[in-house]
Amino acid sequence: MGVITDKKRIAEIFDRGIIKEVFPTRNDLLKKMFSGERLRIYIGFDPTSPALHLSHAKNLMLLEEFRQLGHEAIFLVGDFTARIGDPSERSGARKRMSKAEVEKNVKVWIPQIENLLDFNDKKNPPHLVYNSQWLSKLSLEEIIELAAHFTVQQMLKRDMFEKRIKEDIPIHLNEFLYPLMQGYDSVALDTDIELCGTDQIFNALAGRTLLGRLKNKEKFVIAVNLMENPKTGELMSKSRGTGVFLSSPPEEMYGAIMAQPDEMIEVLLVNCTRLPLNEIKNILRMGPRQAKAKAAFEIVKKIYDEKAARRAQEHFEKVFSKKEIPSDLPELVLKMQKMTALDLVLASGVVGSKSDARRLIEQGGFDINGETKKKPQEDILLAGGEVVRLGKRHLFRLKIR
Repeated sequence: MGVITDKKRIAEIFDRGIIKEVFPTRNDLLKKMFSGERLRIYIGFDPTSPALHLSHAKNLMLLEEFRQLGHEAIFLVGDFTARIGDPSERSGARKRMSKAEVEKNVKVWIPQIENLLDFNDKKNPPHLVYNSQWLSKLSLEEIIELAAHFTVQQMLKRDMFEKRIKEDIPIHLNEFLYPLMQGYDSVALDTDIELCGTDQIFNALAGRTLLGRLKNKEKFVIAVNLMENPKTGELMSKSRGTGVFLSSPPEEMYGAIMAQPDEMIEVLLVNCTRLPLNEIKNILRMGPRQAKAKAAFEIVKKIYDEKAARRAQEHFEKVFSKKEIPSDLPELVLKMQKMTALDLVLASGVVGSKSDARRLIEQGGFDINGETKKKPQEDILLAGGEVVRLGKRHLFRLKIR
């Protein structure tokens, strides 16, 4: 398969606003791409949760765009590094995961990523790899050799380590090993480009260092945004269980997007659709309700297909009788992100007993984002922002505290 070097098409990828930084420089990478050289590009995710969300989808869509240009695309499952524990986004060490937990999460992931990467392309299919294939085989002698390329001072420059030292929070030695192991992924893959979130730049640059020293090869790092709420700074997070999840069926996904705060509309349209930017400006002028509906439709269509998006749209409009959801819905504040339908209904205060709550649910009087839940003991994963209907008269917007 030949490599596409069309400057306009490449510029559309780099200028959309998803890519935040390129190391060493954007111009150096563009020159490489315009040269026609086929590059090997990868992104890695640790299966620390069964949940993948729209921020992951955004990254996979970007990887797919590079693949469609003719480059070799690799989706790396960090099944080994997940058992070490990446300290990013945390003020303390992550809980270390067992091999069984990791394997269970990976099984759930596969159907989700198949919606976004074209594994059926016979000429240039993406590759799915696991870093346990090489990291589990490293000897202690080899790990010591890798560690010799870094200093403790370099590791301590990582912002979360600096914060922990100031707050007298322990830093475990296995956390120092994490950047080393993620860095070695680049060596094992002999990669040209790594895609990562801005929170992973430190680890990705560790890989750039190792690849340069061990193979005398330059690796580019493309750091992408994390899809944060522009007003609150809140991020989608698989480990915290917040976000719009790729495992959601179309109707639930559509409703979850409609439940997102208004300030997320542009973020969703830019990152999770490929509508032209000038068209997005026109959509935003429609007002929040219509713009959000357009975002929900386009995203469900991208992740599933147009038929599923149409069905989800019709379902949502039917449930809410084509009436706009009030922006000033009363909030139902919850402390937990995972609870049973029964506990959620009881927390609302609408009913006075467990038997009343159970009866309301079993009779179809409990909806969340337009989806009726009829099993009182069904576990529900909450992100915050969902619209809940109880009976005919009670509507709430959930808030997780």
